[in-house]
Amino acid sequence: MSDFIILALILFLVLSLIVTIVLFVLYSGLLSEIVIRTGSPPIKKITIAYKFKEGPYKDCGASFTEACSIGPKLSCIGVYYDDPKQVPEDKCRYAVGSILSEGDEKPDEDLLKEYEKYGFSLMSFPEVDHAVTTTFPNRSPISPYIASYRVYPQLAYYIEERALSAAPFMEFYKDDVIHYMCPLSRQNSFFVPEVRLVEKKEEGSDDDGSTDVTGGDSNSESSYGSRAVPTESRETSLAPSTIPEEEQEAQEEQGEQGDRAEHSERGSDASVGSGSSFEELGLEEEEEEEEEVVVEEKKREDEPREEEGSPNKAAAPEEKEPAVDGEE
Repeated sequence: MSDFIILALILFLVLSLIVTIVLFVLYSGLLSEIVIRTGSPPIKKITIAYKFKEGPYKDCGASFTEACSIGPKLSCIGVYYDDPKQVPEDKCRYAVGSILSEGDEKPDEDLLKEYEKYGFSLMSFPEVDHAVTTTFPNRSPISPYIASYRVYPQLAYYIEERALSAAPFMEFYKDDVIHYMCPLSRQNSFFVPEVRLVEKKEEGSDDDGSTDVTGGDSNSESSYGSRAVPTESRETSLAPSTIPEEEQEAQEEQGEQGDRAEHSERGSDASVGSGSSFEELGLEEEEEEEEEVVVEEKKREDEPREEEGSPNKAAAPEEKEPAVDGEE
């Protein structure tokens, strides 16, 4: 009988613990309604003290704890710049810190020095007119963890469905509420300087890798020269159209003279092989022309003589006719 009572008590305690845990999780916001809207953000211009980190977002809790320990009465803030679904966890960039002042307020000088003492940097975020916003209850230490699994997927779906350009993702804690905000304007003003430095380092490493593959690192001048090839090719393709016609004709004549010179050289080689040269051929041609001229002159001289002798030949028969009559 005593064993049964002990077993019943154990079961009761286990069930009570389970119920307590379930109720605590529900109280922390497990089933809280999430309403996302687009409109005026819940904060104005703010000045923050932050630390920039690069790594998994799940490790940001230590930075929140450090910021809250320095200024326990200040609101904490987290700014997340990368999508963990598209960027490796160890490359995700974020900034975590505390809000020192809002609007026209000036930050406390003592707090400024205290945060700077522990390595925090300072930056101001501007006020924007439109942003994607939502809230989540901050009722227990596990509320931020539940919110991260519930809020961010719905925010991403809301932005993607409406094709909005909203970035970065921001969260800040006021009283018992976690505010989530994605600005729709002046987005570059929410990027801390360290983000730009990381981007430049990544671009530099990409450039180094490309030069190692192409061999540009060993000869940088050749790599720059290869980039200039397209512009040079365009200039050369346009050059012929700008040459004057006279220069083109001169070039053609030079080409023809070169061809004639080549033919003459070939002909001279052939004449040397046969035992004669162009000079001998030229002399022979001149002699033949002179002979033809002499023959033509002789023919011209003979033509008048033939004309003079032709009447005498015609009169000869007339002189013989009287002689024939006398004999008869």
